[in-house]
Amino acid sequence: MSLLRLTDVSRVFGTLAALDGVALEMDEGQLYAVIGPNGAGKTTLFNLISGFFPASSGEIWFDGKQINRIAAAERVALGLVRTFQITEVFPELSVFENVRIGVEAQARCSAWPWPSQGLSRQINARVDELLEITGLTEQADRTVSELAHGDQRVVEVTMALSRNPKLLLLDEPTAGMGHSETEHMVKLIRDLHVRQRQSILFIEHDMDIVFGIADRITVLNYGKVLATGSPREIAANPQVQAAYLGEAA
Repeated sequence: MSLLRLTDVSRVFGTLAALDGVALEMDEGQLYAVIGPNGAGKTTLFNLISGFFPASSGEIWFDGKQINRIAAAERVALGLVRTFQITEVFPELSVFENVRIGVEAQARCSAWPWPSQGLSRQINARVDELLEITGLTEQADRTVSELAHGDQRVVEVTMALSRNPKLLLLDEPTAGMGHSETEHMVKLIRDLHVRQRQSILFIEHDMDIVFGIADRITVLNYGKVLATGSPREIAANPQVQAAYLGEAA
């Protein structure tokens, strides 16, 4: 059974069809990329999957359940968690405090004014574990606003991991990063996939990254699926070469 499946999914804004009859199927454990030119519908696709917009037509299935009518917050509770193109963190708080917010929300105790000492220790231990996984331990006490852009993006990914995702959606995780920051993020994504067995669906413009780490790729163009396949199949596809990679068909 697939982890995520979209069947004939469309999204219309007025007279504009941002997505038109999109089909996508992702298995558990995959590292799956969505690529395409600017305006192809990639972020709209993520918004539909994560519940920020409803699909105009079609079906979206996650972990065996149809989720078209399920709100975004409920999808997070099901294990469908995303990051955004623009980093979403609490800049005035420390790295530890940012991640703790996510862990408390997952434990459903964020509204408790005085959690027990035992629960506090469990929460702090989970935060420490996540910081270790993403390489942020040494920066735990630093205010997020003091961090470089790349490290802030890692904080956001760590916060997403705090919700124990079955599927992690990363929207352009290396956007705005320098070379070394990009290398660090790519290594983190690969480690999460291989070592933590995290299922990841990501949008990315850097083709070296996509073809270097993805198991499977879907190419969008003008809101429609142009091609789906392995990196080798996508690289050899003449339609993709003409429409996206800039090579003659």
